[in-house]
Amino acid sequence: MSELSKKLIKWHKKSGRKDLPWQIQTNPYKVWISEVMLQQTQVQTVIPYYLRFLDRFPDINSLAESNENEVLSYWSGLGYYSRGRNLLKSAKILQKDFNSIMPQCSEKLESLPGIGKSTAGAILSLGFKLKAPILDGNAKRLLVRYFKVEEPIDSTKTIKNLWEIASKNLPLQECDIYTQSIMDVGSLICKRKSPKCENCPLNKTCLSFKAGIQDLLPLKSPSKKKPSKQLYWLLLQNKAGEVLLENRTLKGVWKGLWTFLSFEEIESREKFIKTLPKGYEFIEQDLKLKHTFTHYKLDINTSLVRLNEDFQNLDNNKVWFNNKELSQIGLPMPVTKILKDHIKDAQSFL
Repeated sequence: MSELSKKLIKWHKKSGRKDLPWQIQTNPYKVWISEVMLQQTQVQTVIPYYLRFLDRFPDINSLAESNENEVLSYWSGLGYYSRGRNLLKSAKILQKDFNSIMPQCSEKLESLPGIGKSTAGAILSLGFKLKAPILDGNAKRLLVRYFKVEEPIDSTKTIKNLWEIASKNLPLQECDIYTQSIMDVGSLICKRKSPKCENCPLNKTCLSFKAGIQDLLPLKSPSKKKPSKQLYWLLLQNKAGEVLLENRTLKGVWKGLWTFLSFEEIESREKFIKTLPKGYEFIEQDLKLKHTFTHYKLDINTSLVRLNEDFQNLDNNKVWFNNKELSQIGLPMPVTKILKDHIKDAQSFL
């Protein structure tokens, strides 16, 4: 057993997290759901979503027999919605081709939508207690600092090197404890900013700590400035208090979710407003909101209009929803925020 794995396992038995929801009476399914949710998302944010999701979808069959709209309604607010769509796709494949049983094979796990090498490793290690490496963000950062890897962490060469290091340091036994400990130390101690090296079980042998450069690692390749896109939303509310939403049937990050009426140009929104029945009133105009994706920034300009007459000039993908119904559909985070802040009583349902 390497010095790294020995110290991590010893630390975890004394100080590691053991009471997270997916660690209690755990199984491969629970590990899979939690690992997918934890991609790009903090533990404390994930916990309430995880509990609600598992309450509705306690196993592969209950998830496989659902539909995209329902799954995304339980994902609303977590972002990166392809994760939720891929969970549903994978559950259907597991039900059809694997008799609703998670395979104990990395190659088969990685063949499922949304499961990469690290997620497969976590399922095998934490779910089945098998020897398998992981390389999530926390593990990458810890290994880079411990072994003083000074090449950019996002380069293909560095990633290949880190996988070799991760595999080489796997213990023969207690691989599940080792996996959880490298996640925990990376998350709680070896933080991206201001790592708590004085509390780290690895500080006596960490090469970057010895060299005093732990705050400088990991290095990244020079980042490109994210482009900005402009989007114009129209929030329509009728006399009954319902809001009009349209389903994003086109490809994109919000595919399958419900948003306000969307326009790429402000002139197009103004032209549409002129088609509304007379007697409407503006509740709010040019409400500004920013939202950041992985590859670009979105500047959203929203106008809120209340109608005093019926408006039925709707395409098939546009539907009126009352407050209670809003909790049963998938909504992007900016839509949820605007509804909570500006639509009376919506907050109690979202």
